[in-house]
Amino acid sequence: MTMKQQVLPHATLVSRKQITDDLIAIKLKPDQSMAFKPGQYCTLGLDGIERAYSIVSGSHEAELEIFVELVPLPVGVLTPKIWEMKEGDRISIRPRCKGIFTLDRKAHSHLMVSTVTGIAPFISMLRTYIFEGNTGDCFYLIQGASYADEFAYDTEINQMISDSDVNITYVTTVSRPTEQRNTEWTGEVGRANAIVEKYIDQFGLSSDTCLVYTCGHPGMIEDVKQKLGPRGFKVKEERYWKD
Repeated sequence: MTMKQQVLPHATLVSRKQITDDLIAIKLKPDQSMAFKPGQYCTLGLDGIERAYSIVSGSHEAELEIFVELVPLPVGVLTPKIWEMKEGDRISIRPRCKGIFTLDRKAHSHLMVSTVTGIAPFISMLRTYIFEGNTGDCFYLIQGASYADEFAYDTEINQMISDSDVNITYVTTVSRPTEQRNTEWTGEVGRANAIVEKYIDQFGLSSDTCLVYTCGHPGMIEDVKQKLGPRGFKVKEERYWKD
């Protein structure tokens, strides 16, 4: 049986939450259980088109949560099809989740830098870390977006900060502060990569004890590596490419 003839497992769309016009969070119920490590990705497909998506869910959750950005045609191929899905619709899913962008338990200080949907694997890591009752590590999240309404998980992260015993610091920054959608924004401004050194110094992070994780736009990742590499920081990366 060739790859094209292979019958893949499927998952059912059980919920869909509209974040903005081009951002949704969906939950999928796979036909078979899917074991994965926080930070890994699953491969979804429709009409023979497949793409990899980081998993938002903690590893203890039965449903797979995915944070999806619409990339319109003709550049986008799969996301426009996902946008048309309704609850109860089916999507193929490869039986194994993959990826090495996982939490390094040898480090105890974790700086996590993301752009918009790049927050996904970090939510998975935090949900799992808290669910398992772990403590002792420090997490510093810096998330950048064009607009304030793109921080889909800010409420959950702030709830983690207030309800758990885990040391979490969360910084959000918008790169278009003068636009109408950001008129009520009073927080940090600029791209995530532009402010990362400022907050490393503010948090007092050292390359000897802190591991840096970057997820999202390739340009952000490259800039963070160029800034932090000379300072001795080890940088893990997970790049998101346009569909």
